Amino acid sequence: MDLNSVATPDPQANSAKVITGPAPHARKMDRSLAHSLAWRAAANWTSQLFSWAAFLIILRLLTPTDFGIAAMAVTLQPFLRLISEFGIGQTLLSLRDLTVDQIAELNSVAALLGLGCFGLGALLSKPLALFFKTPALVPVVIVTCSSLVPAGFKAVSEGLLCKEMRFGLMAWLEAIFAAVSAVVTILLAYFGMGYWAFVLGNLAACIVRSVLVLCFRPHPFAVPHLAALRRPLLFGWHVLVSIIAFSAYERLDNVTAGRMLGKAALGFYGLAWNLAYVPLEKLTSLVTTVLPAYLAAVQKEPAALRRYLRTLTEALALATFPSTIGLALVARDLVPLAMGQKWQPVVAPLQILAVYATFRSVVALLPKVLTAVGKARFVMWNNLRALVILPVAFVMGSHWGITGIAWAWVVAYPLVALPLYWKTFNTIDMNAGEYIQALRPAVDGILIMTLSVAILKSTIFANLPMLPRLLLEIAAGAITYAATLLLLHRTRVMTFVRLAKSARQAKA
Repeated sequence: MDLNSVATPDPQANSAKVITGPAPHARKMDRSLAHSLAWRAAANWTSQLFSWAAFLIILRLLTPTDFGIAAMAVTLQPFLRLISEFGIGQTLLSLRDLTVDQIAELNSVAALLGLGCFGLGALLSKPLALFFKTPALVPVVIVTCSSLVPAGFKAVSEGLLCKEMRFGLMAWLEAIFAAVSAVVTILLAYFGMGYWAFVLGNLAACIVRSVLVLCFRPHPFAVPHLAALRRPLLFGWHVLVSIIAFSAYERLDNVTAGRMLGKAALGFYGLAWNLAYVPLEKLTSLVTTVLPAYLAAVQKEPAALRRYLRTLTEALALATFPSTIGLALVARDLVPLAMGQKWQPVVAPLQILAVYATFRSVVALLPKVLTAVGKARFVMWNNLRALVILPVAFVMGSHWGITGIAWAWVVAYPLVALPLYWKTFNTIDMNAGEYIQALRPAVDGILIMTLSVAILKSTIFANLPMLPRLLLEIAAGAITYAATLLLLHRTRVMTFVRLAKSARQAKA
């Protein structure tokens, strides 16, 4: 895989020079990245298809209130999990001179943090139940937080797998996690366990994944010594604060919906959020688990960073834009047909969140680039600013129900994204024009797709029954998007087709 073959010419390069492709080391890195992306994409989409089918079954078995209680139960767990991991994965990637003894001491720290965070979650279960006015939430929160114990024990082992770029193995571990979670959840829901089906299904999957990670990449433990760990712990602290702030503002919309609007409203909103992110979740996971290792390897090479950002931005846009905008276009037919009329209130927030997800899919690359070049402090402060801006927007939006909370993302998130663009472009000497050029094929495609589907829905498809109308809408959108790319951007499309073939050959 030659990323230079899909990137636009570097405007920083001398115009008199002929671009002949990256150096041998860069080509080797590109082939390795292709191999990693191909393996992870194959496993991700296999598990995603399985998860979609399972999710539709679960929707039929459980109620909106079950979804609401399950969403309340996981309010604390993600933050406590981040504390238990303490940014160790990114630390192992960036600080490549850590000794075996230091890593062993970090392993002990992670395990102790996992145990401690489980205890903290148990202590906070009752206050959380009082906050949501749901007494039955206490045992649910305790069981949910018990997954922090195995997560802490596997943190270093998983970080080492990432540092060693064993992404094929990690992809299949993720697929196994998804399969175990889906099967256990369906079985428990079928036998009437209600919201406990979600909790126990996730716990079983966490235990299985942790055991497998430790089997594939064991590492010893050692008594921690502060003097030896001062540097990695400080680095991990900066990463941790950034991630916690990010995770907090991503979930405070759910907290706002549950607190201000109630359990049923949270169930509707939570489902809309999950559906809006389904098309891009697995693709963005390629960024969060694969790309940081490669960015860290070229952290002192701005030209390589620009090349990665241009190419991967274009690739993500081509893949995610039609999925998210297409979901918004067909939501009014898809939701009642696939999930039943009881889920009709999901439609409006789903459409709005899908538009937000379109923008968010490419912004996700920027913090990874900045962290790779040592600008984690800027990312941290930007996330802390977002932690102030977005909750205010959610509370204001809640006056218009769950639709207003969804609109808060669209209105307020640009205030978070713009500083990231400014800092990234200045750090790696990139101009806005070349970035916009990378987005142009996908933007042209979704604009024409949206126009054509909207016209067909209001004329030819208007009086058709729901199922054939939905199928025709999907077909019309796919055809017009593909036709637009082939007519206006054929060269770019064929380059990515060749890249996909190269990735498949790399996997083989």
